[in-house]
Amino acid sequence: MARIVVVGAGISGLAAAARLATIGHRVTVCEAGPTHGGMLGRHERDGFAFDTGPTLLTLPAVYRDLALKTGREPLEQLVTLTPVDPESRHRFADGTGLALPNASRGGVAQALTEAFGNGAGERWGAVMNRGRAVWEATRRPLLEEPLPADPARLGTDPYPVAPRRGLARLRPAAAPTLAQVAARELGGHPALTALLTEYALRFGFDPRTAPAGATVIPYMEQTFGVWYVHGGLRALADAVYRRCEQRGVRFRFGERVDPAAEPGDLDADLLLRPAPGEASAPGRFTVLLALRGPRPAGTVHRTVVHAADPQDELAALFGSPARLCERPTVQLLRPDDPALRPDEAHEAVTLTVTVPSQAVFDWTAPGVAERYADRLLAHLAAAGTDLADRVLWRVVRTPADTERETSAPGGAVARPALAGAGGAFLQPANTAADRPGRYLVGGAAHPGGGLARAGMSACVVAGLIGPA
Repeated sequence: MARIVVVGAGISGLAAAARLATIGHRVTVCEAGPTHGGMLGRHERDGFAFDTGPTLLTLPAVYRDLALKTGREPLEQLVTLTPVDPESRHRFADGTGLALPNASRGGVAQALTEAFGNGAGERWGAVMNRGRAVWEATRRPLLEEPLPADPARLGTDPYPVAPRRGLARLRPAAAPTLAQVAARELGGHPALTALLTEYALRFGFDPRTAPAGATVIPYMEQTFGVWYVHGGLRALADAVYRRCEQRGVRFRFGERVDPAAEPGDLDADLLLRPAPGEASAPGRFTVLLALRGPRPAGTVHRTVVHAADPQDELAALFGSPARLCERPTVQLLRPDDPALRPDEAHEAVTLTVTVPSQAVFDWTAPGVAERYADRLLAHLAAAGTDLADRVLWRVVRTPADTERETSAPGGAVARPALAGAGGAFLQPANTAADRPGRYLVGGAAHPGGGLARAGMSACVVAGLIGPA
């Protein structure tokens, strides 16, 4: 039996602690903050409740496996899961819109054809088929197993190059970027391009530099579906925390651990801690809206209002100096969940935008955040969703808040690992060669950010440590 200290009670730390305690180790979790959950925070006021981090779950199989491996109850007995259908509704810069069904690639292709004409669904489906090839090539070495000692093969993008015609066949095939996939394989169609690149922007990737293998992100969502946890994703963190308690994990809140500490300094044999964040990645700007009036009939859970000028959005996010895009891509979340509102005469709404992190943009400057929230509400109103007159109160959250509450440098999002680009998009390995007994777990370690990958990271680390 090893005595293990987990530094951080975020979802990856909780998942690792539950797995390690189940296989016989004595586990203590040290958390600098007053509670568990990390990014899966919660804001409550006047009967309203909001997730302050991720809001939807993909690849629920990761947490189904965690539930079964650490206890007898399946995940569905710990939380209530509902597929989000339609998966999303999109409004593009030219005013056109469409709704995409959940977990139905054929349904998505049909919706695109109906919205944009013959060939649109076929082109999108062909790109998703190549995304499936990326999934099949990288699922085990990139998601389910430790990073190889020699990760060179993961530096090559497994995205299959589309058939080339004419003189293009005579030139050596180069691994394309996501933006080049949109230009070459989606014909540069503005809406299809916006749809593809939105997945990248959501995770903080610049589509102009992200490898084509990033198509695996929409492939996974459209194949395995998007799910809502009733009560919000904070309910998932609560369920994993309770599982830890059932397995005898000890928690020490308000306990800040020096990153340079040696395992012996904590009177433990092993120090398991999150990897450092990536300050250069963008962050998220969130507005929590408490609205008077009931949720309108026919309202969908997730609406994406795309940027009025996609190139300006990329320049604002990834240019130097970083700045705010006036009319960016906005994700509007309107769950039909009584647990999040005081009664049927009110509605809890969240909008999120990918923005420059605190590392490159000063979100603490007076008035900046509130003025930007006003502009976003005006942007939504121009797109046909006017919420301003219904606002009882609002809470604005910036990357500076994320940094303060979670210690993520700059409040940056943790990005999933991607194959390709010479390994530039891989995350650090879970083992530290220069620090025996120290393991890295979480969104900024292999296999990268996102709720599903955080759970995978915990599984990989538990496997590396092994049973007591």
